[in-house]
Amino acid sequence: MLNLSKDVARQCNSSSPSPLTTFTSSTGKTNGSASGQSNKGAGMLDGLKLHFSEVRSVFGPAWLVMMADVDAASVITAMQSGASYKYGLILVLLALIIPLYFIMEVAGRVGAATKKGLGELVRENFSRKLSIALSFPMAITDFLSYVAEYAAMAVGLAIIGVPPIISLPIIYVIHILVVFKHEYEKAEKYLLGVSSVLLLAYIFFMARGVSISSAYSFIPSKIDRDFLFLIAANVGAVVMPFMLFYQTTATAKKAYHSVKATRTETLVGAIFSEIIMVAIVFASVGLSRDIAISDNASLSSAIMNIGGTYAPYIFAIGLVAAGFLGLVVISLAGSWGVVEALNLKGSTWFKIYIAESLPAVLLVFFFNNLVGLVLTLMVALIFVLIGPVVAMGLLAQNKKLMGEHALSPFDKITFWGSVVVIVACGLLAFV
Repeated sequence: MLNLSKDVARQCNSSSPSPLTTFTSSTGKTNGSASGQSNKGAGMLDGLKLHFSEVRSVFGPAWLVMMADVDAASVITAMQSGASYKYGLILVLLALIIPLYFIMEVAGRVGAATKKGLGELVRENFSRKLSIALSFPMAITDFLSYVAEYAAMAVGLAIIGVPPIISLPIIYVIHILVVFKHEYEKAEKYLLGVSSVLLLAYIFFMARGVSISSAYSFIPSKIDRDFLFLIAANVGAVVMPFMLFYQTTATAKKAYHSVKATRTETLVGAIFSEIIMVAIVFASVGLSRDIAISDNASLSSAIMNIGGTYAPYIFAIGLVAAGFLGLVVISLAGSWGVVEALNLKGSTWFKIYIAESLPAVLLVFFFNNLVGLVLTLMVALIFVLIGPVVAMGLLAQNKKLMGEHALSPFDKITFWGSVVVIVACGLLAFV
């Protein structure tokens, strides 16, 4: 870990006063309101500096899981939303920042406070059978996610000019090499680099393809069954089961832990992830509702008409980065969840990591309806989420386990309220 992490941990965890306390105590009583205001401002500045030092020390898990939330499947969902209903779903996406933050803040809090992953905590505090029962449905939906990630990356690289028969095996090998040495901290640095590529690609894509038109309204002109289904799909794309397992375990694996700093990182990540989704919707309003996203030629041509000659390549880079980040993060979450549920030790998680997405690589060559798979998967994820998110909420309420970080009455309202909203939106798919 960086020396910064050790310094911050030493300042925050030792019995010696913090820089803010030391500053305040050394100033004594002031001789005037101006002097008092000056001291107060300096004290606040010191406090902010310390907080941002803590954020830098814990930075990684919450940001990565939020960027992985904008995986290839979520990108396709956003594109379909823009192509089908133009600006009609943008307000929904912005509103989803709220439940995304409140649910994932609890995931980070549980990992930081207990220094254990969700699967391990469920096994220790409930039962091994329940831990397995929660992990098994996630494994099934994870497999479908792998198919979507590989298929989308194949489309992106085909736009650039690399055929799937070459690109998919290379992607599979690289996703193994990222975690080959079994050291999370090193793998995290690579993934942060990928997340930067994803973010920059969609910023450029948005700049070239986004133009707000008065011809479209942010209020949908009609709310039909397809519109309600897309709401459910977008809600399913915002909080996925793998995210809970990844953020708790990855946070626990960090050398330094701070619930407050993790909360800040989660908020920033939640805002950025939904802004990216909104940008993709904006950039997709010019696409035909029936655009074949799995057909790289027609997709490339359509994007070129919207954003110019280089827009398809920028989009392709972003799509590949989103798919790859999602692939690695989901694979890690799945393997961690299984080994924690079964209480397996050693490098077992790495063997699972290698094996779990391999069949999906092969299946991509025989699968064509990418949009249908993704939208159905997004809705299914809402109901797979129920078990893990309820278990996590109960754990977070446990004062014996969480200590001072257990959910307060306000936290309970925001967390359980967010869970109810997510599940209720999932039911819209069946209206």
